[in-house]
Amino acid sequence: MSTPICLSGLHCYPVKSLRGVAVDRSSVDGFGLVHDRRWMVVDRDGGFLSQRELPRMTLIGVEVESDGLLLTAPDMPSLRVGRPTFAAPRIEVEVWQDRLEGCLVEQRADAWLSRFLGVECRLVYMMDDVKRQVDQRYAEPGHLTAFSDGFPLLLASEASLEELNSRLESPLSMARFRPNLVVSGTQPYAEDQWSRIRIGTMELRLVKPCSRCSITSVDPATGVRGAEPLASLAAYRRRGKQVYFGQNLIYDHPGELGVGMSVEILEYRDEQ
Repeated sequence: MSTPICLSGLHCYPVKSLRGVAVDRSSVDGFGLVHDRRWMVVDRDGGFLSQRELPRMTLIGVEVESDGLLLTAPDMPSLRVGRPTFAAPRIEVEVWQDRLEGCLVEQRADAWLSRFLGVECRLVYMMDDVKRQVDQRYAEPGHLTAFSDGFPLLLASEASLEELNSRLESPLSMARFRPNLVVSGTQPYAEDQWSRIRIGTMELRLVKPCSRCSITSVDPATGVRGAEPLASLAAYRRRGKQVYFGQNLIYDHPGELGVGMSVEILEYRDEQ
């Protein structure tokens, strides 16, 4: 009898490129997991900042509170910041090729982040009335995401990580890949062949493999960048100039996800 496939991990990243939060259950709204990447750190021109340029961002812890966030970092006082109101000022921000509005949070949050990261920056929030369309090569009009790189959800499997770690001198944690959904009970990279799945009452579509960048080479515990896992992935997970790990997902209707829910494969990709 085969092992049932289930949702073994659920992770939210409230502030883009800062440390994630493991949760047991989460509602899924029009942007992705509730709170996921609704905040973002930007430079003076509104361009997003990430661990690609500032690996130290991985050292900032984030906790979602009822009215905002609690930020923590080594050798820094903890900082509570409130969620802005609709009356708060907005600026134009940029995430890759998308330009949209971000709501300024608090000047003291800007000062705290600038001090720790060593660069002038600001914290912004995406209000509910901001609509950021998912790339229409992969999704119909009306599919939205927040400040993610491009899709509302990212899935990876435990088996794929185990297979990758078998090639490495030192095993890596799933935190390197920053997925929202982690599944167990599969063969390595089985998720590459899935097209449509059901978890609980939600049907989700796997629309694009996730190309990986230098963020995966940053140790989440230290903020130090290394060669892995990109060097090993390049040996067997390369397509063109990119290497891939995990799958991007979209969905038609909000719902709720919880660790332990079964994962049903509804449809497989056509052979390529």
